[in-house]
Amino acid sequence: MASSSLAAGPSLGDLLLGRTRAARAARVELARRSLAYLLTTILAVMFATPFFWMVSSSLKSLSDLAEYPPRLLPSVFLWSNYPEALRAAPFGLYFLNTIKITALGMLGQIISGSLVAYGFARLRFKGSNFWFMVLLSTMMLPHQVTLIPQCLLFRELGWLNTIAPLVVPAYFGTPFYIFLLRQFFMTIPKELDEAAIVDGAGRFGIYWQIILPLSRPILTTIVAFSFIAHWNDFFGPLIYLTDPKSMTVAVVLLTFKNDTQTLFQLLMAASTIALIPVVIVFFLAQRYFVSSITMTGLKEG
Repeated sequence: MASSSLAAGPSLGDLLLGRTRAARAARVELARRSLAYLLTTILAVMFATPFFWMVSSSLKSLSDLAEYPPRLLPSVFLWSNYPEALRAAPFGLYFLNTIKITALGMLGQIISGSLVAYGFARLRFKGSNFWFMVLLSTMMLPHQVTLIPQCLLFRELGWLNTIAPLVVPAYFGTPFYIFLLRQFFMTIPKELDEAAIVDGAGRFGIYWQIILPLSRPILTTIVAFSFIAHWNDFFGPLIYLTDPKSMTVAVVLLTFKNDTQTLFQLLMAASTIALIPVVIVFFLAQRYFVSSITMTGLKEG
């Protein structure tokens, strides 16, 4: 009898209990996912509202902008605000200036950041962890603390009113980017380095032929971050550039504001135009963000 009852399998009560638990777990998972989607939607709306308001304001007239309470959508869509904003300032020249500074800055941060990160991640030397902590500690220094000494240094070098103060510092490394790159490099198995050394590769060959090709996600992320930072930089060009022909897009937006009035509709149109490259770069690189940032913490130094 005992053997026949064992062969019969679980009882009806056990089956019902298992189904009840599975249904309860499914309801909990559904509630958790629903809450997560709800919070994500609320945050997305909060972050997208300023962008939507900027685009909406760029299509309004001055009378619509002066209304209270504010009008969500313009009474008449004035698409003419965009060509009028482009005619108000030579945006083509300013875009070229911004692209040149951004491209040179990105290149410098990728080269310097990847080389320094490779040294900290793959080369073991005395005090490597200590010097890495010293590097990270520089992130706690506010930019305003070093602004005056840097400005005096650049003046002595004769770099004022040139793009050198905006580009050259990028070739000396950015601590945050070095940290991200170093943590990602440490997730790459060191057996690949050993195999390459056996095949006769040097340290630079390993860096160039193995580490960089395998680091495309984090490199894409750094490129996106660097592009956004240089493209939106307002403080640097405002201080170091004095020639109007050398100005960048972020600084030129000030021309829509003077002592008597501010042309808000043209300012919003110009701001929307200036933001388009940033939006394009973000959407092209967004699929690399999560994977690269997540992998930076998989292995401790």
